[in-house]
Amino acid sequence: MQIETFFDERTSTLTHVVFDEATRDAVIIDPVLDYEPGSGKVWTESVERVAAFVEAHELEVHWMLETHAHADHLSGSQWLKRRFGAQVAVGHRITEVQAVFKDVFSWPDFPADGRQFDRLLEDDELVQAGSLVLKTIPTPGHTPACVSYQVGDAVFTGDALFLDDVGVGRCDFPRGDAGALYDSVAGRLFSLPESTRLFVGHDYPPAGRGWKASTTVGEAKRGNVQLSVATPKEDFVARRTARDRTLSAPRLLYPSLQVNIAAGRLPAPEQGGRRFLKTPVSGL
Repeated sequence: MQIETFFDERTSTLTHVVFDEATRDAVIIDPVLDYEPGSGKVWTESVERVAAFVEAHELEVHWMLETHAHADHLSGSQWLKRRFGAQVAVGHRITEVQAVFKDVFSWPDFPADGRQFDRLLEDDELVQAGSLVLKTIPTPGHTPACVSYQVGDAVFTGDALFLDDVGVGRCDFPRGDAGALYDSVAGRLFSLPESTRLFVGHDYPPAGRGWKASTTVGEAKRGNVQLSVATPKEDFVARRTARDRTLSAPRLLYPSLQVNIAAGRLPAPEQGGRRFLKTPVSGL
C-alpha cells in the first residue's frame, strides 16, 4: 500500500490518495474543490492535481471517502466522480448534520436522509476497494458524523486529530462535543498499536516548519499538545471548550456546508444558468 498526499495551501487541507502499487486499486480521501467567496469563483486546480497523479499511475479509483462534512472547504468528490466513475461515501451520522443545516439554510425540501451520497458507512464497517480494505472507525466530537478510515497500518483521522504540535479539531460546531472527541481520540485512536501511522486532514504548521501529513499513535499519545495519554478528560473538555469560545467561524463555513451536506454538489442552476449560495444573516 502506498499513500500520496496533496496539501491545499488555501484551506490547509490534506487530500490523500491510497493505492495498491500491484493492482492499481485506489481511494481518495477528502478532496478539495477550489472556491473564492469574494468573486464566487469555483475552479478545479486542487482536484486536477489529484487526477493527474491518478492518471499518471494508471490507478482505478473505487471510492471518494469523506471523513465528515467539512466546514472549511468545498468537497471535490463530485468532480472526481464524474472523472473516474467512483462513488462517494461518508459516515452514516451525516444525516444528523444534514438535519441541522437544512434548517439553518431554510431548505424544507432538502432530504436529510443521506441519499445524496452513494453509500453511508456504519461504525466499524469495512469498505472494499479492489485489493484494499478500509475499516470505518467512528471518531465523533468535531462533528457527530466524523469517521476515520484505517487501511493496514495507516489511519486517516480527518479533523479528529491533528499533528502533535497542532492538537485536535474544534468542537463548537452544531452537535460537536468535546467529551465525545476525547473518547474518540484517547479511547479509540490511542488504543491502536503505537506504530500505527495517523494521517491528518489539515495541517497548520507553526513558524519554521513545513507542512506534514502524518504522525504515529505513539508520538501522538506522548506529544500531542492538546490531548496526550496523560490528559484527564475533564481538563481536556474544559480547555477545548474555552479555546473554542475564542475562535472565529471558518471563512468558508456556509458555502462549504451547503455543498458538502449534498455530497459535494453545487446548488442547481437557476434562471440564467447561475448558481447561488446562501449566507444566513444574524444581528440587526
